[in-house]
Amino acid sequence: MKRKIDPKESRREEAYHLWMKSPMPMVTLTKTFDITRIYRLSKRKDLKFNMLLCWCIGKAAGEMEEFYTHPIQGELYQFDRLAISVIVNNKNGGISSCDIPFSKDLKQFNSDYCRMTKEVAVECKNIDDMESAVIGTSAVVATELDSIVNQYTEMFCNPMVMWGKYRKSLFKVALPISFQFHHVQMDGGHAAHFFERLQQTMNKVG
Repeated sequence: MKRKIDPKESRREEAYHLWMKSPMPMVTLTKTFDITRIYRLSKRKDLKFNMLLCWCIGKAAGEMEEFYTHPIQGELYQFDRLAISVIVNNKNGGISSCDIPFSKDLKQFNSDYCRMTKEVAVECKNIDDMESAVIGTSAVVATELDSIVNQYTEMFCNPMVMWGKYRKSLFKVALPISFQFHHVQMDGGHAAHFFERLQQTMNKVG
């Protein structure tokens, strides 16, 4: 569920007044992560790597208050749950989006991920969750990328986590990940803290 809140009720009141009307309120941070553990886990347990990374993103974000507050069309909204949005290649050769409810239970999230992305691929229709705080993801895996900076539109102010193809060496698998967020939602320090939590989550999963 979501509810509109007065910025004065939020720790982001000052940021709201500073950045809500900014022509470019988005900030992007990029860091290279050690994804060796989740890469090996995906191979060992026959799990989709993208699913595992999305679960780690949700797990890390779910522990931070900032991810539950979103600026939407000039207003501030509070949510009580998260969803992870993934881009799906559909049967018509295009792409569709799918908002998957986040669950701390990896088995449940995997089940929802596989079922919902398959449905979207076949039916070529987006699944949107307007009642959850959505974290967007985009995997551009055709090539290795150092960073991704997404377009900004007032229609989509939710945070975005983006990556390209992972990089394998003899003993390690690495992946640069970009994180774009609205400055009303959080500051750079919060984003850096999210990155630290994300790496810790990937180190412990499984």
